[in-house]
Amino acid sequence: MSLRVAGRWAGAFFLSAFVAYGVGSALAGRPAGVALVLANSVLVAAIGALAFRALRRSHPGVAWGYLVARGAEAFLLAAGLVLRDRYGDGAAELAYQLAMLSLGLGSLPFCLALARRRWLPRWFAGWGVAGYALLAAGAAAELAGVGTGVALAVPGGLFEIAL
Repeated sequence: MSLRVAGRWAGAFFLSAFVAYGVGSALAGRPAGVALVLANSVLVAAIGALAFRALRRSHPGVAWGYLVARGAEAFLLAAGLVLRDRYGDGAAELAYQLAMLSLGLGSLPFCLALARRRWLPRWFAGWGVAGYALLAAGAAAELAGVGTGVALAVPGGLFEIAL
């Protein structure tokens, strides 16, 4: 698979994952919601695998880090389903915030590598770095008990949609 084709697949996976998790979360507790959240986890892991394939030779540390971060995100979001059923919404929220922290921290070097390879314009990669840094900061704040809501996730979310 060429890099261009892999990039298109990754873009489709970003958009599909965004929709799958959003709709799946809205349908929490229903079979369709569970299926969509699980589909999101598969798509998130696939994004990590595609990025790994593209970056493993030029930026192996970044490739491994992003793969692990996306794998952790996928696992934690899926685990949130089990935790919600067994322990309630608080446990699912903890899993979600840990997933967002993993995504945010793992995506910082990824965006920088995309800029270094000139696969993204520097300003666009900078938007990704800022968005993911805010996402990680918001998740860390939520984990520390400081409610930030979704405000800090918006720039990173918009970056993923634009990407």
